[in-house]
Amino acid sequence: MIMSLNLDAITKAVTEAKSKAKKRRFKQSYELIVKFRDFDVKNQANRFNMTITLPHALQGKEPKICVIATGAMVLAAREAKADAILTREDIEKLSGNKKEVRRLANSYDYFIATPDLMVLIGRVMGQILGPRNKIPEAIQPNADIKTVIDRLKRSVRIRVKDQPQIMCKVGTEDMDPKQVAENIAAVLSEILNKVRPEQLRAVVIKLTMSSPVSVNPFISR
Repeated sequence: MIMSLNLDAITKAVTEAKSKAKKRRFKQSYELIVKFRDFDVKNQANRFNMTITLPHALQGKEPKICVIATGAMVLAAREAKADAILTREDIEKLSGNKKEVRRLANSYDYFIATPDLMVLIGRVMGQILGPRNKIPEAIQPNADIKTVIDRLKRSVRIRVKDQPQIMCKVGTEDMDPKQVAENIAAVLSEILNKVRPEQLRAVVIKLTMSSPVSVNPFISR
């Protein structure tokens, strides 16, 4: 039996979740919750974490990107409107200053760095960035930094750690339900590269302050 994602069913669940949500003074987010069965989280192979690029950018608060670079990449990152840019000298000054490294780790969602700085970053910031799953993505000095930043700004991170489930933001209430559904489908597709369809015990969609809506996201053929 071949299983494929049912975009219509997912869109219907997104619409239902919105109908169940009371109007609030803030913009609510759509959250996707996927629970697994027969899934041993003590097995390191199952403790996956991934950064997934969504087809539609999340409206409202965008992920913040910090670029750590030298030379021409510094100027390119500035032109690409990176949220923060750190140089080799900036990282060296952070040595031993765990409070400031922790502040940076909490202030930015993604870090990007040129390969020549990765060892230094690991030594100065690794103990704090690592547990937060924020070790920088290495990019070559001639890479198109704007493309990388744009990709990360429409990305979400999913992670399985202590519980057999993942939770992530997939949209906001002012987005078209079909766009939210397509974001959900993108996340589910990546998850299905790691687990079998029958290991998905539940797929739930909800707005921040709405009741959860369960959905069977598959079509059987």
